[in-house]
Amino acid sequence: MTNSLPDLRSHLSQLTKQILDSLLKTPYTPHETSRISTKSTLQSLLSTESSLNDFALACALLSASRSSTHELLVWIPDHLSTAAETAFSDLSKAYNVPGGGKPNLAAELMPEIVPVLKEKIKESSIDKSDEADEFSAASARAPVDFAILAAHQFRWFVSKIEYPYLDKMVNLVIPCALTCLDHWSPEVKGQGMISFVHVAKNVKAGALDWYGDVILDACCQNIACADEIWQYVVEMSVLLVTCIQRDDPRSLWFEKILTEMLSHLERQPRNRERRIAWLKFIEPIFNSMSLLLLVHFGRIFLLLFQWLHVDDDETVLLVLKRLHTIVRLTWIRKSPYFERLVDELVVLYKEAALRKAREEIRTDILSLLIMLQQCKGLQFETAWNKHHSDPNLTTLDCNLLKSRNHYLQSSNPKLETTKPTEGSELGGDNEAGENRN
Repeated sequence: MTNSLPDLRSHLSQLTKQILDSLLKTPYTPHETSRISTKSTLQSLLSTESSLNDFALACALLSASRSSTHELLVWIPDHLSTAAETAFSDLSKAYNVPGGGKPNLAAELMPEIVPVLKEKIKESSIDKSDEADEFSAASARAPVDFAILAAHQFRWFVSKIEYPYLDKMVNLVIPCALTCLDHWSPEVKGQGMISFVHVAKNVKAGALDWYGDVILDACCQNIACADEIWQYVVEMSVLLVTCIQRDDPRSLWFEKILTEMLSHLERQPRNRERRIAWLKFIEPIFNSMSLLLLVHFGRIFLLLFQWLHVDDDETVLLVLKRLHTIVRLTWIRKSPYFERLVDELVVLYKEAALRKAREEIRTDILSLLIMLQQCKGLQFETAWNKHHSDPNLTTLDCNLLKSRNHYLQSSNPKLETTKPTEGSELGGDNEAGENRN
């Protein structure tokens, strides 16, 4: 690493002083459960003899606080975080790399900084080789607060590096991220998960293969985690398994991860945060497994049927989208859940009259029923026959009739079809008033 300014040290000293002055003016009262002073830690990093690494670590901690609600960092004001980000950016511009390439100061510092952060995190980790080691013993060796700060700093540095730089740093980043996942603190785990999500999005296919089994085993071990980091473990696990096992839909890792997730959801199926996170992020696993989802139909459908009727429009809309994916991928081949799916959709269609997202829900139901109609043919007509005379489903029945006739006519242009009744356009909603009567 070289610099293009002869007074770079003076520049660093000036930036350090500006941040330190602002820090000293910031009120701080340590939380009653805290065993360390975050402000004192920052002051030591910003001392008059601060090195470049210390300055970067201070900026990382101040900037990382912007996305944290943890008691150790929540006291840091936005203006101080912004000042740290600006100072680091300013210093980065003063640096150049050999060969004249575009500088990335965070990437240049990582080889020296990451090993230090990894050791900080390990200090309060549980020694798995010692059966007597537990949380209290680990915390006695070193306050967990140090590991929490180090995990936030690590996540910030990782987030500053993108493709193609990150490809070259996998051997440095992955061991530290795994150390975060192995820690007992949910806060430390969460920062490791966020780091893994960033890595998965910013390395080329194959870059993680060498660590594949170790990474995916860590995912499985962490799925039954604290609720506050559940969304991170779901997003991380989905991204990593589809990245590492991209060419092998029959990989046992898909089976293990999906099974672990379903088990965790079944323990508390009414937990809104759990189901929302899973429904949002699970799609890539569905797409990768395709027909192999049939093995899990029993567990998946029982959860989805239950969630279809919760008093939460966001959940309902997400369930409908995931059902659309399942039908598209599998056509619900030889499944005992087909007829029940039609029945559940009909019930929801009528319930939607009293929901805020009525139009969107009914549009998605119609789209799903049309797909079922086209892929199941006579089996769908048989299942629909018991509903088509329902006066509350007049418009829906007309729309399905119109769709069937259009499909038949497109398959055989000479075939005459029944003209749908007036007001039966796709997306119509004449039942709104009927259901309220």
